[in-house]
Amino acid sequence: MSTKWLEWAKQIQALAQAGLTYTKDPYDKERYRELRAISAEIMAQYTKLDMETIEDLFANETGYPTPKVDVRAVVFKQGKILLVQEKDDQRWALPGGWADIGLTPSEVVVKEVKEESGFEVKATRLLAVLDKKCHPHPPSPYHVYKIFIQCKLVGGVAESGLETQNVRFCGEHELPPLSIERNTPSQLQLLFEYYKNPGKPPLVD
Repeated sequence: MSTKWLEWAKQIQALAQAGLTYTKDPYDKERYRELRAISAEIMAQYTKLDMETIEDLFANETGYPTPKVDVRAVVFKQGKILLVQEKDDQRWALPGGWADIGLTPSEVVVKEVKEESGFEVKATRLLAVLDKKCHPHPPSPYHVYKIFIQCKLVGGVAESGLETQNVRFCGEHELPPLSIERNTPSQLQLLFEYYKNPGKPPLVD
């Protein structure tokens, strides 16, 4: 779960970003920049990120602040779920990533599965839309919604991509070390429940 200091820092960042987007007053703009700097200082104090990295993250955000969207593909084969090993942390995750401008969520998962695992899939149904802050992920500077979409395997062969180094179908009780930034053990357990109970309704939050 997100800690309170992180929620405060993100709220200050969101207020500052909205203010910088809409204000016409140069003095107010300076005040909003100061607020953004304060939120960056809070992040730097409590995370392993350096101040320059945090300021770059915040400075790249423009317009009205909204949550980021992370889309993950859920692909089963004979009772096992498709996972890819990430190069950056050597741990395992569902294929997926940030939603792309111009693509639907279904198009994103189809693309991500092909790029990260080599398999071709067809999106079939929405399983869950989860708020990252409500689940045991590490602290993040962003407010993130995670969309899990079940997909049908239609072709291709296992092949790692630019960001992945291994591809594997894993059983419910043989999961490798997970990339907790991307998906948690409780989320994988939930997805296996959907496999065993196809009539289970989509989960929100």
